[in-house]
Amino acid sequence: MRRPLLLLLGLLASSPVLAKKVDLDYRVRLLPQSGQAEVRLTLADGSVVRSLDFDLGSEGAYSDFLADGQWQVHEGRGVWRPAPGKTSLSYRVLLEQPRRGTAHETRITPQWALFRGDQLVPAARLDQQDGTELVSRLSFDLPDGWKSVETAWPRIGRQKFRIDDVSRLFDRPTGWMLAGNLGSRRARLGETEVSVVAPQGQGMRRMDTLTLLTFVWPQLQAVFPRNPAKLLVVGARDQMWRGTLGGYNSLYLNSGQPLVSERGTSPVLRELVQLFAQINARDDSDWLKESLADYYATELLRRAGGMSDDRYAALQARLHKLGAKVAHLRGAKADSAQVARGVLLLQSLDREIRLHSQDKRSLDDVARALMRLSSVSTAEFVQISENVLGRQSEVLQSKVLR
Repeated sequence: MRRPLLLLLGLLASSPVLAKKVDLDYRVRLLPQSGQAEVRLTLADGSVVRSLDFDLGSEGAYSDFLADGQWQVHEGRGVWRPAPGKTSLSYRVLLEQPRRGTAHETRITPQWALFRGDQLVPAARLDQQDGTELVSRLSFDLPDGWKSVETAWPRIGRQKFRIDDVSRLFDRPTGWMLAGNLGSRRARLGETEVSVVAPQGQGMRRMDTLTLLTFVWPQLQAVFPRNPAKLLVVGARDQMWRGTLGGYNSLYLNSGQPLVSERGTSPVLRELVQLFAQINARDDSDWLKESLADYYATELLRRAGGMSDDRYAALQARLHKLGAKVAHLRGAKADSAQVARGVLLLQSLDREIRLHSQDKRSLDDVARALMRLSSVSTAEFVQISENVLGRQSEVLQSKVLR
């Protein structure tokens, strides 16, 4: 009995379930007067982390470092070797990020702040002891008069969130974040809690946005079966960049822009498709990622009944006109003409698959296979498509893919 018992205890001791859990707390104080945030990282036991090697970039966004233990900066990287016991690293980060001219991608004003969590804590390489699990939490100290803060992470307190990203060893706050005096609309779509949030007085069409997402959600889920616990849509208008950008389980949109343009396209749905598909291209295959996003942004709206046949025909005419002179699709960065030509190729491929499978398969089957890969090339796309088709594709023999 003694030997089997010792063996069982040894197995239990090595199990990840019994990993030593150590708290890592991020505390953020927003500073509108300087356009900055003060960030403090606190480890409950610094002895379990040998080092955190941060990518500080080259733009001087991070400053005023104070550390328990050792701190070294060299060629755009900062290395923290924590002291034993409870230990902290603090610094300031510039939140104001101009994008083009006076337009901002992120901004902090006396009334509100809209920024990326990625800014608060730069990406880092973590070197920790085996059998250790860092339990990360994010909390905010808001300026006087500011009422709330929203992130894409689960809320565990008044201004506190749990950060747990299974795809990373080092859990850090990412995605869009918004703080201040906010207005919101919320709904549960499938298994996802969707929140549309904006500062008061910024002209955000919260209910319109939520209605569009509710309308398209079943079609989105049918093609890209992901179920994030939370999706945050944030928006603002004053001096903000006039566009739409995705982040971790979150979207930013300029509240002065239409949800569906006069041409019938929807930048919001395009970013939503990219967020759910998570298709990353390599080997000069940027056209594939961008064309899939354009294709499904329109196709999902059409399937949901939001696009009439005449509007769809007009959109097709524009795609043909734009992509008419494209000789090749592959390249490091696809332009608008290549993306349009790629959409037309995907439409032809969908028709080919449906025809030869008696409508039992479609491009959706290809897309679901692609979203399971960490990255994809044009050659792999062709192989997967022909596996779905069950034969060589005539469409994919096109010279534009060579």
